Amino acid sequence: MKVALGRAAVVSMLFAMALPGAEAAAAPPTEWVDAATGHRVIRLSTEAGTRSIYFHQNSITPDGRFVLVEMKDGLGVIEIATRRNTRLVDGNVRALFVGRKTGLIYFSRGEDAGRPEQQKQVGIYTVMATGGKPKLVATIPLGSIGSINADETLLLGSYAEREWQLEQGPRDPRFEANYAATGKDGKPLTFAEAKEVRLLQREQAQIPMKMFTVNTKTGEQKIIHESTAWLGHLQFSLTDPQLLMFCHEGPWHRVDRIWTMKLGGEPRLMHQRTMNMEIAGHEFFDNDGKTVWYDLQTPRGEVFWLANVTPEGKRTWYKVERDQWSVHFQIAPDGKTFAGDGGDEEMVAHAKDGKWLYRFTPRAIPDVAGISAPNAGHLVHPGTLEAEKLVDMRNHDYRLEPNLHFTPDMKHLIFRSNLHGEVHTYMVELAKAGS
Repeated sequence: MKVALGRAAVVSMLFAMALPGAEAAAAPPTEWVDAATGHRVIRLSTEAGTRSIYFHQNSITPDGRFVLVEMKDGLGVIEIATRRNTRLVDGNVRALFVGRKTGLIYFSRGEDAGRPEQQKQVGIYTVMATGGKPKLVATIPLGSIGSINADETLLLGSYAEREWQLEQGPRDPRFEANYAATGKDGKPLTFAEAKEVRLLQREQAQIPMKMFTVNTKTGEQKIIHESTAWLGHLQFSLTDPQLLMFCHEGPWHRVDRIWTMKLGGEPRLMHQRTMNMEIAGHEFFDNDGKTVWYDLQTPRGEVFWLANVTPEGKRTWYKVERDQWSVHFQIAPDGKTFAGDGGDEEMVAHAKDGKWLYRFTPRAIPDVAGISAPNAGHLVHPGTLEAEKLVDMRNHDYRLEPNLHFTPDMKHLIFRSNLHGEVHTYMVELAKAGS
């Protein structure tokens, strides 16, 4: 079986090289077995520039058949089993998410003012994953939509009351952002350092923002939270239609980042810093729709954890090795394993060998002889993560974040990558080839 797969990958590469034109010659293979990990990697997209969406946005239809992707000048879906690519909508649109209940594709179309929270006259639409005419759900005068609740009755969005240009110049289509800044010596900063500077400047601008809901049946919009903090990372619970999460953006070691809120209630800080330079972020809901997971570092860039906190305040921290730190972590549908998309040497962990996709298995650290501290219930419950490398990402430029998604059957991880130059959407088999 390994020999057959190897031949398929070679034939695909040779066929692409034989085609006329530079683009055809550079076409990545359709599949290959990663020589370093033994896992088969499959290219799902046929058109360069096709990318899967952000890690905490639901991107796969409830039946597991389609994955939502953004395409050049449009959006569409890929049928996972057949790899058939279907364009659903043309134009300057933004893929939002897939409804967990209906399986509808949600997207927006509006005037791009440089940042999502500054967009104007934004139309929110749905379209069936199998195609058809898009349906207008609502038009919002300002801002963007970040999430939809579990029963698909409410959209969640935010807007800033004045514009602020976070990035400088147009984006390279291979990447996700364009940050530029100079240091005190007048020399250009690295991408990561420039990003920190620009985030600080935006946070300190204290631009008034509002968070709002939109009724998907009536289009009614309601302000639910106002702040001069920079609001972002909006997420509704996967199970509770009334529970949501958001963050205060900015340099993570300065802000109290992770907040939850019940509709009609007050925001609740989910992680309280206990040391200088401690950071917590890239939060996401557990499958139970209540527990919050996040990247925790105590302090920043030195000690790494995949942490969670329950609504009752119970905390669990799994130790992450430096090279296994990931820009984003993801939880499997059964809640028993995790995945991480790695990171490069310039990022916060400064990993020497961190450019891999990983699967993690958590292991709790048991009490010695079954003896617990008297107040154990109020203490952090520690553990470790066993890591397995899935994909060699050493040729990937992490200015594009891979953003992993488990398929519902937990047989594959879907991700985006520029490891062959142009951006494509791929998936990796979680079982080793031939097993």
